Amino acid sequence: MSRATRSAPREKSSAKTTRKKTFQKNGLAIALFGSHHSHLTLIETALNVVIHARGNEVTITGDAEAVARSLSVLNGLYERLERGQDIEEAEVDAMLRFSAEPERKMPSTEGGVSTLNRVVTARTPKQADYLIAIDESELVFSEGPAGTGKTYLAVAKAVERLVRGDVERIILSRPAVEAGEQLGFLPGDMREKVDPYLRPLYDALHDMMPGQQVQKRLESGEIEVAPLAFMRGRTLANAFVILDEAQNTTAVQMKMFLTRLGENSRMVITGDLSQVDLPRGTRSGLRDAREALSDVQGIRFLRFDEEDVVRHHLVGRIVKAYNSLENKRGAGAQYRHDDSDPENDGT
Repeated sequence: MSRATRSAPREKSSAKTTRKKTFQKNGLAIALFGSHHSHLTLIETALNVVIHARGNEVTITGDAEAVARSLSVLNGLYERLERGQDIEEAEVDAMLRFSAEPERKMPSTEGGVSTLNRVVTARTPKQADYLIAIDESELVFSEGPAGTGKTYLAVAKAVERLVRGDVERIILSRPAVEAGEQLGFLPGDMREKVDPYLRPLYDALHDMMPGQQVQKRLESGEIEVAPLAFMRGRTLANAFVILDEAQNTTAVQMKMFLTRLGENSRMVITGDLSQVDLPRGTRSGLRDAREALSDVQGIRFLRFDEEDVVRHHLVGRIVKAYNSLENKRGAGAQYRHDDSDPENDGT
């Protein structure tokens, strides 16, 4: 055999690895596997492995890394069951997301956000970073597509702080009418005019607190849900303040809102720069703030992407498909910071 023949590179083998795992408690194993092994099916699909379950034992076959990750997911979910926590598809999905970053552990209910109705935990590593940022910083900006939990987690944190007595009130706001808050053109009294635009905030509140508590606190002023126009001239002290849909603020409105921050308050700004509804030629206040404040000490900026979508699985695919189409069309230019583009594209 010639030297050239002996030194020829070999093709990498695609050998499969098989590992077994036995879970001690049969009852917990049944819950772990899910109805008709639905939880195992989710793991198989996500990690491209084959899982066979028999009794309280599983056999996992696939690439070594995928098999190891599958075992990590199952072990993590089993630990949750041992702590008395329920396992649903959402928890399986969350554990899969956290398993992509081995150094990160999925938060347990002990480390979650405690509201009157439920304990809310992060379902992606970026969500975990978001909750930490809200605890550590007085002003947090979060950007990203629909379904990433930007508003929901912020409301959960607000309710937790109110119930705990850390703040005296919650103030939730958003632009009432996307194209400039022209409330006079809408039918009904002021409450009827603005409520449809604020409904997502009410929905989040009702998820966190019993309906009677929400109504009682709204009437007492402990919780205020109001359009952005109502914030002018106020100082928001001892409050947890959330501005939702911030991409639809103008630069002037954003500056006005940010300067309302008072003593012992937290402020969270959420928005999605891919869904700006302002008139063409009007610069988004969220973009303006990001450029003006990115280096200001004490302010945190977090950006979610389609991988962080935690709604129906199709939502993430839809967001990804639209992003791909926009990139092909050159719509990504809206994120450039040169003078020629942002002022003229309506964002």
